[in-house]
Amino acid sequence: MQFEKPATTNPIDQLKVVGKPIHRIDGELKTSGRAMYAYEWHDPALRYAYGYPLGSAIAKGQVISIDSAAARKAPGVLGVITTLEVGDLRKGKMNTAKLFGGREIKHYHQAVAVVVAETFEQARAATALIKVDYAPEKGAFDLRAEMANAKTPDPSTEPESAAGDFQAAFGTAQVTLDAEYTTPDQSHSMMEPPASIAAWDGDEVTVWTSSQMIDWWRTDLATTLGVEKEKVHLMSPFIGGGFGGKLFLRADSVLAALAAKSIGRPVKVALPRPMIPNNTTHRPATIQRIRIGAELDGRITAIAHESWSGDLPGGGPETAVMQTRLLYAGENRMTGMKLATLDLPEGNAMRAPGEAPGLMALKSPWMKWRRSSPSIQSSSGSRTIPRSIRKIPTARSPIAI
Repeated sequence: MQFEKPATTNPIDQLKVVGKPIHRIDGELKTSGRAMYAYEWHDPALRYAYGYPLGSAIAKGQVISIDSAAARKAPGVLGVITTLEVGDLRKGKMNTAKLFGGREIKHYHQAVAVVVAETFEQARAATALIKVDYAPEKGAFDLRAEMANAKTPDPSTEPESAAGDFQAAFGTAQVTLDAEYTTPDQSHSMMEPPASIAAWDGDEVTVWTSSQMIDWWRTDLATTLGVEKEKVHLMSPFIGGGFGGKLFLRADSVLAALAAKSIGRPVKVALPRPMIPNNTTHRPATIQRIRIGAELDGRITAIAHESWSGDLPGGGPETAVMQTRLLYAGENRMTGMKLATLDLPEGNAMRAPGEAPGLMALKSPWMKWRRSSPSIQSSSGSRTIPRSIRKIPTARSPIAI
């Protein structure tokens, strides 16, 4: 994106919608409690059963065996579906790791079984009776410890950019800043948990679910179940919070579909609140380095933004440096991202991916300079920043790289 001329009048300027008391067709339903969310759909003619998932107790390794005999004999239990019984299922295109099926454990709380019973309470109680034998493997969970092993991500993520000679310009700048900023792993906690109801009619399945991207879910669910896409029908009229955590197929839909097929009845599955952080996408932790070279009048002569983040094998980086490419000018610029392999749940979209951690780091130097008058290193030694440079520097002519 390159800004070379004024945008002129746009739809927001016309104020035909923004600023007007527009009636929301879903507003009254939501505020009155009449909106039907995924888990609440109910057909009196159907006998719903309830599924409760069991998550892995290890973060990496193999499932050796699953003893579900006691759970199957528990009151109200209609069936137990385990990851070993279903075997290796195909992974959807949009998922980084498999959601269910097979022996391999890629992250903590990965679903290894689901118990189906007449009531939610019976299913939950029976799940506690399952005994799983694991073969744990050593994993990597600390981003800083893996920084040295981080690699340049797939070129399609545009991991690097450069213009001019940053190193030379930074080395001769009158005022320089070289700072590190870190952000932690952050998880979704939407009010409505990921939840699904699945019902089969012959070889076709209908899933009521909380999904932000219907076609992505439908395509990947068909792939995972091994059925034609035309045989999968998804219903998601309302979403009780998503923020990126419901962009991609999640385990509740897979478990509900497999359980419903196994017992021959519609099944409801909602991820328990403790399982949500490890079974939806999360915002990965970052380590970021910001370097800025400037003249004493505040003009930027060199700017660099580097970021390190982690994900499972096949995943992507937290794109924290993208905003630096768009917001600030300077003849000499450099941005770069490195990706470490970590055995944590999938890192992916969470409200403002890239922008949230990236802008925190990018804006922190300006706020730091603005609020105080520290002595920082200049080409002529240590000196106090003049008032002019303590103002937030702005780009004179934004340049895309």
